[in-house]
Amino acid sequence: MSVIDSIRSGLVPVHREGYPFILIGAAASVLFLWLFAPLGWIAVLITVWICYFFRDPERVTPVREGLVVSPADGRVCLIGPAVPPAELGLGDVPLPRICIFMNVFDVHVNRAPLAGRITRIAYRPGKFLSADLDKASEDNERSGMVLDTAIGAVGVVQIAGMVARRIVSFVREGESLAPGERFGLIRFGSRVDVYLPAGTRALVAEGQRAIAGETVLADREAFGPEPTFRID
Repeated sequence: MSVIDSIRSGLVPVHREGYPFILIGAAASVLFLWLFAPLGWIAVLITVWICYFFRDPERVTPVREGLVVSPADGRVCLIGPAVPPAELGLGDVPLPRICIFMNVFDVHVNRAPLAGRITRIAYRPGKFLSADLDKASEDNERSGMVLDTAIGAVGVVQIAGMVARRIVSFVREGESLAPGERFGLIRFGSRVDVYLPAGTRALVAEGQRAIAGETVLADREAFGPEPTFRID
């Protein structure tokens, strides 16, 4: 392997959603460096951070019926029964819910928790409370998705936080997703909630760090065969 290939293999790709912000940062850096160098170097550092924020690393996803993987990088902030948002159409009975909070330093590309067909996508405008609060599930801006899966209907809700002002979806109703496949992104700090079928037990704890597409949140077939893996 050449030195150039070695360097390339160590670099983390940047998601295309970040390109406009990077170009704006780069243009501002050149302008400020020309007008006032100290301010220009600050702009350079901000541009580098934008590249870091929009990074989109490959993930190795465990694949087996019954496995539920994390849809987001971040900290597991809440686990327990909760009534799903009404717009998802999952009923008014509390379901097992696992919430992952993403700070501004986490990867913000979201991934499907398991294989399924998208039966509903619903957007709801709202407030911008701190996303790690339980109240954020009800009051904040959010975009919900329902997956028809082998273990039943699963709800995935992207919730905007205090800094986040934009939820981006890459998918449409009727499409099918593979486990760990990218389905959306939230800019600059946020949260993702997963609503699971009744009886599903969490395999993670509050405070634990989760990796999107890799960390197993729950397993409906605890005594099933060993999982296989996919890279995306």
